[in-house]
Amino acid sequence: MDDQDVSANPRGSFRQFLEHLSGAGKAIGVLTSGGDAQGMNAAVRAVVRMGIYVGAKVYFIYEGYQGMVDGGSNIVEADWESVSSILQVGGTIIGSARCKAFRSREGRLQAARNLVQLGITNLCVIGGDGSLTGANIFRKEWSGLLEELAQNGQINKEEVEKYSYLNVVGMVGSIDNDFCGTDMTIGTDSALHRIIEVIDAIMTTAQSHQRTFVLEVMGRHCGYLALVSALACGADWVFLPESPPEEGWQENMCVKLSENRARKKRLNIIIVAEGAIDTQNKPITSEQIKELVVTQLGYDTRVTILGHVQRGGTPSAFDRILASRMGVEAVVALLQATPETPACVVSLSGNQAVRLPLVKCVQMTQDVQKAMDERRFKDAVQLRGRSFENNLNTYKRLAIKMPDTQIPKSNCNVGVINVGAPAAGMNAAVRAAVRVGIADGHKMFAVYDGFEGFAKGQIKEIGWGDVGGWTGQGGSILGTKRTLPGKYLTEIAGQMRTHSINALLIIGGFETCDRIKQSASGTKRRVFIIETMGGYCGYLANMGGLAAGADAAYIFEEPFDIRDLQANVEHLTEKMKTTIQRGLVLRNESCSENYTTDFIYQLYSEEGKGVFDCRKNVLGHMQQGGAPSPFDRNFGTKMSARAMQWITTKLKESQGKGRRFVSDDSICVLGISKRNLVFRPVAELKKETDFEHRIPKEQWWLKLRPLMKILAKYKASFEVSDSEELEHVHHRGHEEPAAI
Repeated sequence: MDDQDVSANPRGSFRQFLEHLSGAGKAIGVLTSGGDAQGMNAAVRAVVRMGIYVGAKVYFIYEGYQGMVDGGSNIVEADWESVSSILQVGGTIIGSARCKAFRSREGRLQAARNLVQLGITNLCVIGGDGSLTGANIFRKEWSGLLEELAQNGQINKEEVEKYSYLNVVGMVGSIDNDFCGTDMTIGTDSALHRIIEVIDAIMTTAQSHQRTFVLEVMGRHCGYLALVSALACGADWVFLPESPPEEGWQENMCVKLSENRARKKRLNIIIVAEGAIDTQNKPITSEQIKELVVTQLGYDTRVTILGHVQRGGTPSAFDRILASRMGVEAVVALLQATPETPACVVSLSGNQAVRLPLVKCVQMTQDVQKAMDERRFKDAVQLRGRSFENNLNTYKRLAIKMPDTQIPKSNCNVGVINVGAPAAGMNAAVRAAVRVGIADGHKMFAVYDGFEGFAKGQIKEIGWGDVGGWTGQGGSILGTKRTLPGKYLTEIAGQMRTHSINALLIIGGFETCDRIKQSASGTKRRVFIIETMGGYCGYLANMGGLAAGADAAYIFEEPFDIRDLQANVEHLTEKMKTTIQRGLVLRNESCSENYTTDFIYQLYSEEGKGVFDCRKNVLGHMQQGGAPSPFDRNFGTKMSARAMQWITTKLKESQGKGRRFVSDDSICVLGISKRNLVFRPVAELKKETDFEHRIPKEQWWLKLRPLMKILAKYKASFEVSDSEELEHVHHRGHEEPAAI
């Protein structure tokens, strides 16, 4: 496990080694500013540990810019243990405050003096666009501020020369996801979890009493939370600041609600962003909407305002991983910076970490608000980015059914089937496929119980209303089996002829599961040995380890032997002799035939005697159960909608070509490749697949493996972002973005 020998990695070497990046003699200050967001602590932890790892001094700057201005006990050197056991804590342990003083030059002068006294010339700022703008102003003024301090006799000429420039790297911590340039900001996914938990709870009571619920979510200037939660729960109506409803929306909304009730839907959900406006920029409030529904329709209607619940609670696995990746990348960016390097923001694009120019990103973010102020709402939606625009278009297609007379018929039948193990998000994908297919004029057929059911003729036409309320359901409503189609091919072909099925959407795969939740804490010194699912694929163990701050994660893709196990035990024993109380070791279920979970548990128990005790837990099928996360609901919805668009295009291309239309690119798999959603012909994927172990030959996430080791204090190599240079910020790309 100790990755000192890079050649031990069987999947290729890393392009850049951390040994080339020395932080010796450098000091980094880390602060959180503006509104707090879940995941900020994971970012702080990553900055501190990565900074110490490369030999730099790292300082906590408490209470944001206020602490920088006040100095003294507000700027304190951090050590490795300062950030132990904070990954799972919401908010920010170093505090955040709005600061008027920093907006004045006098305040920034005082802040510069406090930093110079400690030799801090590298700043890592975690906050929103206001916080990052302030940091950039500070960076530009830095040399002038130092000159002024020297003239006042507060610092000497040597210090002016020694600390002549300030490097700034930003990470966006904002639950609203309101910053242009990054797919997801730290805290957004956790806020969506809070919203969806509330919606799921409300749905049960609303159904019992046939109620209408108006839910107000945060987003004063950005409707991302409202839009994505509306997609995730199949809301009847959504109000966003970027896309106000058209004139006469009051009547349209009431018609839609009453139509849904007529279809035997027992509840209505309306989601409102707190900054919702009409086309004249006048506010639309939740109370207004309630009054309208009560007056026009007489429905029992309740308002729920979520408020600060959305900021609270434990950060999701996604936010912990995102913040950890960004924190490490931020330190690397600071160490590589020169006096000419402009301030940058570490961002996420698809599954890639990238660096973007801070000023350009802030400018684009402000352009969105300007477009809304000037009532250029189409521009506002486009400026938010392709992902936001696609979410909005997908929501409209899935929420509002056109009258049958207005949908041109394609005369094509499309089947939808679930295969493999059940996975959270499958039902959301089926719902999206059925509704997009119907909107495209196809007849949609549900195939029950996988390929076995297909062969037996368990096929039924499925309508728009049949999939209502499916997004939040766990498991697979259609039923799924792991049976492969091989022995049923003749029967399946016969059923396809009988039902005249022109295209088939298969949702499943080798194994699909993106759920892992495990936390370990206690007053005793204790090590938890956890076994995760995944077959031969170590994704869950690796990413779960990164999210939970594990000390080791054993996976099939990276062979290990008894010496590695011994090194891990010794490393953990030394660590537990300090103030650290907890250890976590993950093991993928098929990582080794002989080094079983029991073996590893017994080894750690024996070697840790007198220092720590051990507990083991085999997570098993709980990882496949439960309600799907917001990410899974939306990912399933968007992937499936995109797949149906592709099927429609292929069916149109095939018309007039006779009965048979089969070529390599008529059988494709849709997935994420780096930053984009791409369709890959199955014939192509064969070459890239390890069929014996049912995994890809190249796993993109393996390059994140050293990140877990570094944060657990192991020597490791690390591949920095795809581009060490600053990338250009694009308003719109040609390809489909992979963002959720």
